[in-house]
Amino acid sequence: MAVPPEGTPCWADAMFSDVEGAKTFYGDVLGWTFGESSSEYGNYTQAYADGKAVAAVVPPMPGQEGQSQWCLYFASPDAAATAARIRENGGEVLMEPMQVGEFGTMCLAREPGGAVFGVWQGGVHTGFEATAEPGAYCWAEVFTREPAKTDAFLPAVFGYTAKQLQDDAVDFRMFDLGDETVLGRMKMTDDFPPEVPSYINVYFTVADCDEAVTKATKHGAVLRFGPMDSPFGRFAALSDPQGANFSVIDITRTAGEMPKSTEVS
Repeated sequence: MAVPPEGTPCWADAMFSDVEGAKTFYGDVLGWTFGESSSEYGNYTQAYADGKAVAAVVPPMPGQEGQSQWCLYFASPDAAATAARIRENGGEVLMEPMQVGEFGTMCLAREPGGAVFGVWQGGVHTGFEATAEPGAYCWAEVFTREPAKTDAFLPAVFGYTAKQLQDDAVDFRMFDLGDETVLGRMKMTDDFPPEVPSYINVYFTVADCDEAVTKATKHGAVLRFGPMDSPFGRFAALSDPQGANFSVIDITRTAGEMPKSTEVS
């Protein structure tokens, strides 16, 4: 796979205290199969959809046990330079750039609005081997209570241009690289309990949204929203049995007009 442009979402992983439970859950809901866990890298285990690497699961490192959550990584040609820009623009580097063998270099950070994310400088592992196919990553949105901070930070670090959705009901912004929209930003409303921190919600593609929701809830997931039709596809938001938030979307089933947006200078 070619190295994706800087700022492109390129990988997703999650820590689970019960990795076998996570494998069973996502194996059924998203059809994932799993590679051998790599003891050299903390039992990091890649997930595959139709034989293509699409995500990974890993047990927490000692002292890092907490609620499971998906972490989205953004591509960078130079993780150290990106980490410097993160600091310069009010973000916090949680884990300094660290080389992961020949696979690449990773860094973990928190943007000023509070959402945690990763940076990935690809080596032999450049990121997703498939996107927008059943079982693979499709889209992501930063859910934040402080959109002004997030909106200033992301373009400064990754060079995005921005468009604001023309909708009085929601405060939603889209970030572009060139002519491709790569990320959304949603202002968290009072619908979210105050104890829920800002986070990045990752969407995985499914062949049938309703079927995926049925499987997920049967395994103990909580349905947070949907299923709902949209111009982008039929989607639903879930929390898996270990508390990690994610969404599923059937991009083949679209309904309604594409929303209008305004470019933000």
